[in-house]
Amino acid sequence: MEKNIILTLIILSIGASSVLSRTLPTTTTTTILDVSAALSRTEQIFSLNTQKNVPLSEHEVQHQNSPNSPLTFHLHSRLSVRGASEIDYKSLTLARLGRDSLRVKAIQTRLDLASLGITKSDLTPLEETGDSNLEEEKLEAPVISGTSQGSGEYFSRVGIGHPPSQAYMVLDTGSDVSWVQCAPCADCYQQADPIFNPTLSSSFTPLTCDAHQCKSLDVSECRNDTCLYEVSYGDGSYTVGDFVTETITFGGSAAVNNVAIGCGHNNEGLFVGAAGLIGLGGGALSFPSQINASSFSYCLVDRDSDSASTLEFGSAAPVDSVTAPLLRNSKMDTFYYVDLSGVSVAGEVLTVPPSTFQLNDNGEGGVIVDSGTAVTRLQTEAYNSMRDAFKKGAKDLPLTNGVALFDTCYDLSSRKSVEVPTVSFHFSNGKELGLPAKNYLIPVDSSGTFCFAFAPTSSSLGIIGNVQQQGTRVSYDLANSVIGFSPKKC
Repeated sequence: MEKNIILTLIILSIGASSVLSRTLPTTTTTTILDVSAALSRTEQIFSLNTQKNVPLSEHEVQHQNSPNSPLTFHLHSRLSVRGASEIDYKSLTLARLGRDSLRVKAIQTRLDLASLGITKSDLTPLEETGDSNLEEEKLEAPVISGTSQGSGEYFSRVGIGHPPSQAYMVLDTGSDVSWVQCAPCADCYQQADPIFNPTLSSSFTPLTCDAHQCKSLDVSECRNDTCLYEVSYGDGSYTVGDFVTETITFGGSAAVNNVAIGCGHNNEGLFVGAAGLIGLGGGALSFPSQINASSFSYCLVDRDSDSASTLEFGSAAPVDSVTAPLLRNSKMDTFYYVDLSGVSVAGEVLTVPPSTFQLNDNGEGGVIVDSGTAVTRLQTEAYNSMRDAFKKGAKDLPLTNGVALFDTCYDLSSRKSVEVPTVSFHFSNGKELGLPAKNYLIPVDSSGTFCFAFAPTSSSLGIIGNVQQQGTRVSYDLANSVIGFSPKKC
């Protein structure tokens, strides 16, 4: 009997130990930030100004059109095309953060209205007519940093029409309608490439008012039985014109026909340099929806770099991805929600209510992953807890004044590298995504001021922005409702 009791205790002890090892894993509490490398990039960005309007090289064009190459093409930083327009890095930072705040406000307003039912929520779904003969295939396109173009977004170079007219387009997971500036222009902003001329494209086809694509628009108008569209953005930007179908070409080697896009004759806003926008949202008119993509992924390069990566459709996520449930809002299908359950700093999970990050049935709350928002927003309570934990772990670093929406900044001008607390996202399936230090302690000038790159929001909506996504391949498995994060897979 005594032996049985001892054996039972041993078994219970082993079981308890295994439980503890799962729930309290050994974690790294600090990581290294390379201060010198970060400051070097802030200076390099302005040295690229002398390389404005550099066309594709002959070698690159040949590579793009090579029959042996996959559906891909070379990636180009907007920095190498246009250079920076601001006079110094701090001016660039302030302008970027100002635009970012406007975008966040616009997203929050859209979702607030949607949760109240003040929106066109019953979009007509795209019919599977077979007109486009679109079969899912692996497509790749370039993703480049758009920092220098008066936008914190990322850009891809694609061909519009037949024969294709090459243009830089903003990539936006927070939008559905794709559009390009079109001649004749009643009002067009300056862009890096010539304005698209639809009369030179044999595949340009206006949509009628009865077309299912036209009926799927939030805002449309009928004129002479042709469909007109209008899309407005929170910063006052807008585009108005004809809704048409066109051929979209990837790298000169892969094309998809009959994609519904806006041909904008009246456009205004902060898209300077880009010819238009590719909507990667979850709505019926988004590019992924129109090509029946079951998945897509992108990797966002460093915002201050001239390096590049790819946007891919129909490709599997890397096997080592940190996966999380991908949720959708029944009140608005544009945005991609991740089932975030918590955040940890220095290996300790913040003590915030479980409901803080949850999306409720009314379409309120939750956390979206957005390529167009720069800085991650967390609900005020969660942000304050996170900031305080970070400051505690970084107590040996010299604090300095806040900058714009950043309230926690440090003077690292005398340091080459520093040790900082680790920061990780935790998901409802138990997975953890650790962030590189350079994705949450970022330079805001060239003299050594670094700020904790998160911000509070009074809204119930949280947003994981592109600063925190940099250097990570983000994969959207639409068929299985899974989102994957793969660090260092650009």
